[in-house]
Amino acid sequence: MRLQILSDLHLESEDFSPEPAPGAEALVLAGDIDTGWTSYARFAGWPVPVLVVAGNHEFDRREIGAAWRDLRALCDRLGLRLLERESVVMTGDDGRPVRLTGVLRWSDFDLFGAAQRERALRAAAYFQRVQQSTVADGTTERPFDALAVREAGLADRAWLESALAVPLAQAGAVAQVVITHFAPSLRSADPRYGRQPGTASFCNADDDLLARADLWIHGHVHCRHDYRVERTGRLPARVVCNARGLARKGEADGFDGFRVVEV
Repeated sequence: MRLQILSDLHLESEDFSPEPAPGAEALVLAGDIDTGWTSYARFAGWPVPVLVVAGNHEFDRREIGAAWRDLRALCDRLGLRLLERESVVMTGDDGRPVRLTGVLRWSDFDLFGAAQRERALRAAAYFQRVQQSTVADGTTERPFDALAVREAGLADRAWLESALAVPLAQAGAVAQVVITHFAPSLRSADPRYGRQPGTASFCNADDDLLARADLWIHGHVHCRHDYRVERTGRLPARVVCNARGLARKGEADGFDGFRVVEV
């Protein structure tokens, strides 16, 4: 199956017009497409199925639970498939059924281990001030701060680990694609920032899960990645990020909006 991959388009402020890639059998939107959501209408009537995994900025200045409900309703109206803690099996033109598993996978801030968690949480305060999201707590709302993000991240991790434990044969598939917004490994860190505490706001330590995916697609870091992770007795797992980022910061230089990856 040939997948066109786009993420971090930030169409609320960026001047970019997405177009279908020749030969693609599906389009994967791996988050941070538009904080205002209006640009999702551009993908209605796309010539191939469109799979959406939300990014953190889809929740800017919104209550998390309500935003999930509203975003799903929007995707349904537009004919897009939102994947949030769910899997779908699609068959490519080659006749091979592929299981695609999607989850936002918020950060749990354990990228550098438990000993460095507090530093990572402090660094994350900046990003949460930018996002300004809230989460319902009974009849009141509280800030969706770093601790709340960690709670969501741990729940995402538990769900993903459980989902990937289900054998492919049981789902009637022969290959596994995982789609997250946050990156699954320090190997996906933006080279501009490297191993500083703030990197734990972009990457998770899900390296132990990489071997369960033939292809892992992510966004969030405003740079491109395409690397392989060795697996004993099997072909390597492939990790791909095709984030555009912000042109005013030079992050869109070298971005290919027609990028297609085969699994």
